[in-house]
Amino acid sequence: MKAERWAKRGGRSLKSVLLLALLPALVLLMTGALWLSNHELRVQINQAYDRSLAGALRSIDHQISTQGGGLSVELPYLMLEFFELTADESVYYRVLTEDGLAEIGNQALPLPDERLVSGVPRFYTADYLGQRIRIAAMARRMDPPLNANPRERVIVMVGEDVASREAFIDSMMWRSVERDALGLALVILIVAAGVLWALRPLTRLEQELRGRRPDNLSPIDDRDIPSEVQPLVTAVNLHMERYASQARLQSQFLDDASHQLRTPLSVLGMQVGYALRESDPAEIRAALLAMRDGLERAERTASQLLALARAKDAPLQNEAPERTDLAALAQSIVRELYPAARARRQDLGLDCPAGPVWLAAPEWLLRQAIANLVDNALRYTPEGGVVTLSVSGDARGARVVVEDNGPGMTPDDIEKAGVRFRRGRAGKNTSGAGLGLAIVHAIMQQLGGEFRLESPGRGCRATLVFTLDSPTEQPAAGRKNGN
Repeated sequence: MKAERWAKRGGRSLKSVLLLALLPALVLLMTGALWLSNHELRVQINQAYDRSLAGALRSIDHQISTQGGGLSVELPYLMLEFFELTADESVYYRVLTEDGLAEIGNQALPLPDERLVSGVPRFYTADYLGQRIRIAAMARRMDPPLNANPRERVIVMVGEDVASREAFIDSMMWRSVERDALGLALVILIVAAGVLWALRPLTRLEQELRGRRPDNLSPIDDRDIPSEVQPLVTAVNLHMERYASQARLQSQFLDDASHQLRTPLSVLGMQVGYALRESDPAEIRAALLAMRDGLERAERTASQLLALARAKDAPLQNEAPERTDLAALAQSIVRELYPAARARRQDLGLDCPAGPVWLAAPEWLLRQAIANLVDNALRYTPEGGVVTLSVSGDARGARVVVEDNGPGMTPDDIEKAGVRFRRGRAGKNTSGAGLGLAIVHAIMQQLGGEFRLESPGRGCRATLVFTLDSPTEQPAAGRKNGN
């Protein structure tokens, strides 16, 4: 529901993002290209019409004569009539001397604003008799000159109405616009179809994920997925793998808890019923003591199950790196377990350096591992026995050793140590759930350390081997008795 609300509120599809990014830019680009092509078309059409004007201009220029002492022109009427028919407009001409003393043709035809360059036609647009006309004008020296002035020039001008020219230009431009608009529409359709086709694998991926069952955590099939999306699919698969691992741990914890706690709780229920039926205070007290022992066993089993689940889940918690002093931790564990050892008249000793032994590992994980080893040793060592916890560190690493003089372990027990709910031959007649060494084994796997068990005859030696964070040799101190 939250994801759907977020999508409705502000989420955009990749298709809409691509189309909104591509189509406006494409329309702007094509519009600019259309304007440029129409501008070039207008220039080319004007040049074609101007060349026709230039031909008429030179044709009139060839018919100008000053041989008789005056200005005369033999107009090429056939050429002018043909030009008028071709242009479908009126044609005007004017021939005059530069000083204005002699003039032939349409006298009001306007001259250009700037001085003409001899022999070079000039094209311009002006108003004549209330109409817009296009004029071609050219000046050249007269041969022979009039009035004995060798620099005197004659000016020749030809003009035409621009209405037909503009109509032709508009017609050509509209055809160009229609053609380019059709091309733009086709390009937009092609781009939209290409975007939709390219994103089909993502649509398939979305449909596959939506159609999955809630308990389906198998990896996503990344075949036919674009390379740009591959890292995202890989990250999703990694996340699903982590979630599946966590779900397996939770399922295993629930199975273990139901398996191990069902019997103690059933026994407690029967003991409660028995105590309620009894009227003898001695029997009621005995039932209550039995219930206390059962509750202690159930509490210990639940604590160990939680510790085992938390140890296996440790890599998923992304905790910040932590440095722990093994020597201080060992002293704390001995102080915590000393009352239990004293109750059994056992000698619990500590052998550790005088200074710290630093290790890059969470304190709670190390405490669980070492405390379980010491607790196991105290439980399996008979009354009056000796249990020693040793800590050492050097340039190669750190070691934690728990050694006792109990009955020891068989080779088969050592080989299968760490299996959940399995108890060795020496633990058949003691209380416990068989989870202590499984917890230690799981913690050492997460910390990348090594867990060793040895039983050279009588007694047992459990060793935890770590790599130091900042290895420094520590001076060894003598054995400290827990007493």
